[in-house]
Amino acid sequence: MALRINDEAPDFSADTTAGPINFHEWIGDGWAVLFSHPKDFTPVCTTELGYMAGLAGDFAKRNTKIIGISVDPVESHQRWKQDIKDVTGHAVDYPLIGDPELKIAKLYEMLPASAGSSSEGRTPADNATVRSVFVVGPDKKIKLSLTYPMTTGRNFDEILRVIDSLQLTAKHKVATPAQWKPGEDVIITPAVSDEEAQAKFGGFTRPKPYIRVAKQPQG
Repeated sequence: MALRINDEAPDFSADTTAGPINFHEWIGDGWAVLFSHPKDFTPVCTTELGYMAGLAGDFAKRNTKIIGISVDPVESHQRWKQDIKDVTGHAVDYPLIGDPELKIAKLYEMLPASAGSSSEGRTPADNATVRSVFVVGPDKKIKLSLTYPMTTGRNFDEILRVIDSLQLTAKHKVATPAQWKPGEDVIITPAVSDEEAQAKFGGFTRPKPYIRVAKQPQG
């Protein structure tokens, strides 16, 4: 059964470039982004890990930790980090999980149970489905999951935008429309009566009977 939004993110213990972790304990009471890679020393993933390193401060401002995983040993990750810095100019200071027995890739349904139990001898194509992003909330539930093809680098600015929306909508009874950015108008959810919406949002517009638009709530 594939993992779905609002499923609990499977917990695990693993070695990382920052030492051993327990995933749920590592997340703590904040948010987390777990993003996976088919193999170390691959070109697209090199650019991705470096770009994420450059965004580390932006994620921290949102109380969000970032952690990468590749189905290679931690020692390989440590060597790869220098290449990433050489290519992108950003040092990878966030943890990279080693998964040489493919346990976490299988736990997160990124590889089938029949994939074997070792990363040794596997090519990037063998691990093509290990190209996912999971956003996990403070309740340890999956809030977003995306899987990309190997040839398409991920847009991590979009992940920041999604986290802004997730954090806003977790706090207020609103949803965000297509292409929404922080500070723009939001949609009031059906759980809010017109009277409550008037008091809470200081008024709203109704372009259609089922759509109520208001200014983004603050705080």
